[in-house]
Amino acid sequence: MEDALTLLSFGDQGWGDTIAFGVMITVSLAIATLPFGLLLGFLIALAKNSNEPSLRLAANVYTTIFRGLPELLTLFLVYFGVQIGIQQGLKLIGFDAYFEVNSFVAGMVALSLVFSSYASEAFLSAFKGIPQGQYEGGYALGLSRYQTMALVILPQLIRLALPALGNLWLILLKETSLVSVIGLPDLVREAGIAARVTKEPFLFFGIACLIYLLLAMISSAGLSRVERWTKKGDVAR
Repeated sequence: MEDALTLLSFGDQGWGDTIAFGVMITVSLAIATLPFGLLLGFLIALAKNSNEPSLRLAANVYTTIFRGLPELLTLFLVYFGVQIGIQQGLKLIGFDAYFEVNSFVAGMVALSLVFSSYASEAFLSAFKGIPQGQYEGGYALGLSRYQTMALVILPQLIRLALPALGNLWLILLKETSLVSVIGLPDLVREAGIAARVTKEPFLFFGIACLIYLLLAMISSAGLSRVERWTKKGDVAR
């Protein structure tokens, strides 16, 4: 027990500061990915809900691709594919330079693509749950299409989509572990390094499991509070 506490302590003798840094990277990556994934998912849902066939087709192709590809493969395509593409582009204009994509940015882009493809379905279902009369009521009040969407539809949309988006957030939190394969020092990578150096895999991977469970519990509690807050009007009525 004392050896375990020493290994998990902070400072030169322990790995506590390393694990804490990995947790910070994991949480930072998830939080940085969330707004881009939500925005892109909302725009894709708008395209799917559009009357323009080409927009619907493009959105459906997008979601089919990124829902069909394994997340790890999407990460590799973004991380390695963008590097190769930029290097080839530089060669075409006469620059023979090496370009490397930041692993944090690559992870954020790849996870945003995957998250948005699923979030678009959540938003699309929410769109279908809003009666057409809500749009007509906004127009009758003299609101423009943009104002109707921002002031009337969007608040209801978020409320309806929140349970599904909450589940997607928990999935996103776990999928950040994939970035360890491209060298980003997240929780899984740091725990793996500590396990190999100390020959204590059960201890460090067990700690990683507990930390992920703790993050999930904190997220679930926060999402429950937000969901209750969005339903305050229902209770009042």
